[in-house]
Amino acid sequence: MSPLSCLLICSIFLHDALASIHLQNPRGSGNRLDEPNRERRNRRRLFDSQANDRQGYNVGNLYYYQGSKLQVEWTNQHSCGGDNANCEIILQYMCSNNVRDGAILTTIPDVPSRCENGNCDTDIKFGMHEDFESYKRCRLRSRNFGLFVGDIRMNRDGRARFTRQNTRGLRYGYECPEERDYYPYWHPTPWRDIAVLTNDVSRCDYYKAQSENVKGRGYCYIPLELLVAQDRRIRIPNNKADCDKFSFPANDPNGVKGVWKVAPSHGIAAPICQENQYSRDNHNGNGINGQTNTFNWTLPNIEEDNCIFRIRYNVTSNDFNGWETTSEQNADPLKRVDGAKVPLYKNLGFDSRCDASERGFLLKNDPEVKIFDGLDIGLKLAVDIRQAGRTFEDRSFRFEVRPRPAGIPADANIYNVNVRGKRGNIVQTYPSTEYDFVPADLHATPDDYTHLQWTGSNTNNNGNAGQGLRGTDRHNYVLLHEQIYPEGSGYTGPGVKVGHFGVNYPMNLTGTSLPLDMLEKLAYLKPAQLGGEMSELDDAGPYFDAGLMKAPGPGTYHYMCSRNNAFTNRDQKGRFIIHPTSPPAKRNLNSELEELLQILTSKS
Repeated sequence: MSPLSCLLICSIFLHDALASIHLQNPRGSGNRLDEPNRERRNRRRLFDSQANDRQGYNVGNLYYYQGSKLQVEWTNQHSCGGDNANCEIILQYMCSNNVRDGAILTTIPDVPSRCENGNCDTDIKFGMHEDFESYKRCRLRSRNFGLFVGDIRMNRDGRARFTRQNTRGLRYGYECPEERDYYPYWHPTPWRDIAVLTNDVSRCDYYKAQSENVKGRGYCYIPLELLVAQDRRIRIPNNKADCDKFSFPANDPNGVKGVWKVAPSHGIAAPICQENQYSRDNHNGNGINGQTNTFNWTLPNIEEDNCIFRIRYNVTSNDFNGWETTSEQNADPLKRVDGAKVPLYKNLGFDSRCDASERGFLLKNDPEVKIFDGLDIGLKLAVDIRQAGRTFEDRSFRFEVRPRPAGIPADANIYNVNVRGKRGNIVQTYPSTEYDFVPADLHATPDDYTHLQWTGSNTNNNGNAGQGLRGTDRHNYVLLHEQIYPEGSGYTGPGVKVGHFGVNYPMNLTGTSLPLDMLEKLAYLKPAQLGGEMSELDDAGPYFDAGLMKAPGPGTYHYMCSRNNAFTNRDQKGRFIIHPTSPPAKRNLNSELEELLQILTSKS
């Protein structure tokens, strides 16, 4: 069995239903780039998000230290961790010398002569993630004909840039449409897996074994120079047998031959695979615990200046077993009215596909079903075959991974503390969020370090609500007033307990035991800001880096942003909960709820 065919069935599930995903931390770009309006102007600039034009932040460049801990946060529109649909969330990153956000909104050309010096990879005015060669090979590579497409009439061209979700083969930067839609992909990619979050953990062994982190990929090598020169006259084989037969010109003994090669794995650990967190349908907000769903990523021990983070959201309907559905269930192209050959009848109480067909129970666009036998009244269903399984995506802006500063032990915990959200009320910022700190609750010990860093924008929509200069994001960290009322519940820590989430006035810092230079640095954004109008931080820059700081002594420390604790962006507050020893393990709320449900069910 070729490397292609052994993955056909396993990659089917990566289509999903009506949904979208938005990366909140690190900031998802959604293809935006410093645009002064709420809608993005070029949805095809870098990648295919499949989301509406309100998606994304304007800017988002940060850096992280090797081995530091970054709380990834996202919101997804449709359910995960529930019974309404199957859901998989894939977290990945890639690094390359030429990865960049770019300086203009125009999509990078796929014709080298249209770029400076005839090299689009190095023309820095265009944003770029995957490179030109990657896309050229995808554009000319034969698509995977073993995949389920239902009754969608696919483009006759038959190359990997055409998929069930992208039947027109539209180009989004240099992204390969087939790679985007299917995981794990059979061909070599630059993407390194971080984690797979799934509704079905029985798949985890498969994901870990098939990840490109640990398993190489086969491909048919044809020189890039020939691909550029001949372009559409060449179809790159996607399996060894056809690659061994390839010759250009065809049947020419002196022609260029295809060479089947196996690219090595990325040589890193298999991805983490774990159960998805719960989120409900049609919400695009917080999870079951009232907080944004998260994944705590430990940054790799690499030194890279140009990296991108990617999150993909794959949801598929439970009407049929997508995991075992292949091209054999595709509709007959000459009899498209019959719909796809998926055996829906097995789950719907019919004895045969023929019986189901007579009543309209077929997998096709907008079927009209008759739910009562003998009653000739149909109900039309809003079914779209392209959305019986569908993938959505968001990507970060460029970020760096830097070595730890001298004197910081390799085993010391470094926690990244960032800001998510943008200027405006909830309607104006959606599907992004209003301001908040990430993480809002940081559990650490006095031996740990924090890296406080944020980036904002000077080009938010001028009509968005907020304090200070119109169109700008600004943030600071001000210690809150002494505790006034007791905590309602939860860990409060030993010793001093400073501040409370329910107040609006900062602490009178006269006589505080905490270092004043550190507090001034965080309140007035020193040393980056040394003067100017700072009552609402207007003259501060749109980026601030406090650097590494040792965590304070044991206790609970509440803080706020003095600029944004307004009614339109109420409660931009956070807290450090400093434990004398290791903080308690994070609770698994999904497992606890399942155990509680089992107890209640048994008692009933």
